[in-house]
Amino acid sequence: MAETNILSGKVVSDAVYAALEDRIKALSDNHSAVPGLAAVIVGEDPASEVYVRNKTRRFRNMNLHSETIRLPEETSQKELLSTIRTLNHDPVFHGILVQLPLPKHIDTDVVINAIIPEKDVDGFHP
Repeated sequence: MAETNILSGKVVSDAVYAALEDRIKALSDNHSAVPGLAAVIVGEDPASEVYVRNKTRRFRNMNLHSETIRLPEETSQKELLSTIRTLNHDPVFHGILVQLPLPKHIDTDVVINAIIPEKDVDGFHP
């Protein structure tokens, strides 16, 4: 009978973050840059809030810049795209995360494709 192996997500996560610390320090020392994450939430989905809060907390614990942009449920697609365009050109933010799902009146594909590939944290761009 095959032996069962249990993979602890926390152990793996801690190892990944420990390896990142040296890379982040080198980036900061060599380029005077602190990586920045912009997380965008449209609406008030409790699961999305928890997910983004955990991401931003991890960023802050690593002394990185993180900001959450909360937009109301009724935000139009045009307004959301304007926010993304602003973040695309903001040098403070190196990554953009748009939390899904988006409200039904917003086309998710259009929004995701509006994020420049270099800042696409989720890696949705081909």
